[in-house]
Amino acid sequence: MTYRIPDSLIAEENAGRVAALEDDYGALRRQLERRGLDIEAIAAKVAAFAVAVPTWGVGTGGTRFARFPGAGEPRNIFDKLEDCATIQQLTRATPACSPHFPWDKVGDYRELAERATALGIGFDAVNSNTFQDQPGQALSYKFGSLTHATKAVRDQAVAHNIECIEIGEKLGSKALTVWIADGSNFPGQSNLDRVFDWYLESLREIYARLPGDWRVFLEHKLCEPAFYATVIADWGTSLMAAQALGPKAFCLVDLGHHAPNVNIEQIVARLIRAGRLAGFHFNDSKYGDDDLDAGSIDPFRLFRVFNELVDAAERKARGFHPAYMLDQSHNVTDPIESLMVSVIEVQRAYAQALAVDRAALAAAQDASDVMEATRLLKAGFLTDVSPILAESRRRQGGAVDPVATYRASGYRARKAEERPAAAGSSSGIV
Repeated sequence: MTYRIPDSLIAEENAGRVAALEDDYGALRRQLERRGLDIEAIAAKVAAFAVAVPTWGVGTGGTRFARFPGAGEPRNIFDKLEDCATIQQLTRATPACSPHFPWDKVGDYRELAERATALGIGFDAVNSNTFQDQPGQALSYKFGSLTHATKAVRDQAVAHNIECIEIGEKLGSKALTVWIADGSNFPGQSNLDRVFDWYLESLREIYARLPGDWRVFLEHKLCEPAFYATVIADWGTSLMAAQALGPKAFCLVDLGHHAPNVNIEQIVARLIRAGRLAGFHFNDSKYGDDDLDAGSIDPFRLFRVFNELVDAAERKARGFHPAYMLDQSHNVTDPIESLMVSVIEVQRAYAQALAVDRAALAAAQDASDVMEATRLLKAGFLTDVSPILAESRRRQGGAVDPVATYRASGYRARKAEERPAAAGSSSGIV
């Protein structure tokens, strides 16, 4: 029997924090009422908000220099499910995990699905991997995958993505995320137009295999590992591909996959307008695709993104049904703690965006009152919505303070005893 945090411990930890939480919640209620906002309406939307946890995120990450394994980290997908379920148990905002293949391949997917159900979690989008060679792989992706000059390599990459769809059907997933590392490091290495044609050709085969109720998420990235020209480098290229493929193709936004200082919320607004926003891989960055914890560097940017999302939801934008997932590398922290804090930060940005007086903001914009408009927006960001987040978790049986409760449970030490071979495990980051 593997260790799970007892619900009685969560209740015990919460008991000592309820009085202070009630005081804080009441104070925030009065503050929001003065703006004409209903705290319970905001709390209900926060309670309904969910973000998926990537299975690879619960393992220790690394850099090109080194990786320092952590005690009790997962050895396989079944261990990863336990950690993902623990995050859901404490935060009540991560009811699904996003698996990655072939990292998470098993012999019996019925057993995997049953284990997830027993742990109280489901499966979000499945992720394919054609950015690295696997043991026993017939052909190499060194010079590309879905856009490789050799058709046999493209066919191999297509077959892998179709296999991911088939696995996802067994797990109850409804989407496939495709990110490729294809590109070139030298001018003249590839024909820039022809590789895009090959991408579309390959994706059309994958698209044709999608079940009727599935979507495919196309992920773009400015650079790395291709530093001269990445095939799907920006949202415009991704949108061109999605529109060429059909109504089940959407554009995924990873917050770290853009040039420094790019206005990501404007990209979000444009993709919403086109009806092609798939959703997000949330993380944060200082220099590039750092895969740092969400909200750890630029929480205001995260808030600005959610400002566009809340605006789209309130005006019922066409085709707006985004999927949310974390995509981070935890090199020096406990991955479970980092993921829980990131979940809270994503929820915080959402609640802050809900705390904006939108009627007043629209009036200020219509009047070209620049200062009042920016003050109204900033008022939402500066609102301490922590009581809403904590109360939402408490009402759903989660932890008022997830990190403190997690530490009090001794979960990591217990897993270090249960998983003695974890130090040799590996994980990857997209």
